[in-house]
Amino acid sequence: MSDSPSKCGPVRSFVRRIGRITVAQREALDTLLPSYTLPAVAAGQLDLSQTFGREAPVWLEIGFGNGEVLLELATLHPEINFIGAEVHDPGVGRLLIGLQERELTNVRVLHGDAQALVREHILAQTLARILVFFPDPWPKKRHHKRRIINPKTVANLRHSLIDGGVLHLATDWEQYAERMLEVLQAAPGWRNEHTETKFAPDAGMRPQTHFERRGLRLGHSVWDLEFARV
Repeated sequence: MSDSPSKCGPVRSFVRRIGRITVAQREALDTLLPSYTLPAVAAGQLDLSQTFGREAPVWLEIGFGNGEVLLELATLHPEINFIGAEVHDPGVGRLLIGLQERELTNVRVLHGDAQALVREHILAQTLARILVFFPDPWPKKRHHKRRIINPKTVANLRHSLIDGGVLHLATDWEQYAERMLEVLQAAPGWRNEHTETKFAPDAGMRPQTHFERRGLRLGHSVWDLEFARV
């Protein structure tokens, strides 16, 4: 299989919903987003070293929710450049507030579709790590085509990773976890970093979210997968 990404854009894995947004979050979108947003560039011309003003490994989190994990990772790893992508306004606003409060300079924000970013703007073999934590499981069978982890998306994500770069997935839906594993095992050019257990034995570098901790207390399970580009 060629290293070229899929030419056919995937079905959207999200639906934009009008959720509650606070005055502070709205103000953050209006006033802070321009300082953290990725530059608008033509297809295939996003220079991440220029964007961040330095050479450093780049991690991408797709669908960062309220930004809780991204803020923690960026704080713990100032040596890493982070891109966070999210479509929902409240989460983007909350992340921006956190970035300003912590005075973090190693994060850039995409208020939009991460899959389009990867397909059209991220150069081949650029990212060191891609994080997809607790994506919408789309549990109804007729909606399975909307799941973000599918063969086409996986091919595009692989194209953007450096050799040895890792795709880290997490979900609390067992059926979706099994499907993720199935997709990645069938896709060429990937190595499971946990061949004996299939799933990662623990969350590794991934900070736990508030909702995850609550779910664990209630007896819910979480499955992590780490596959490297080879």
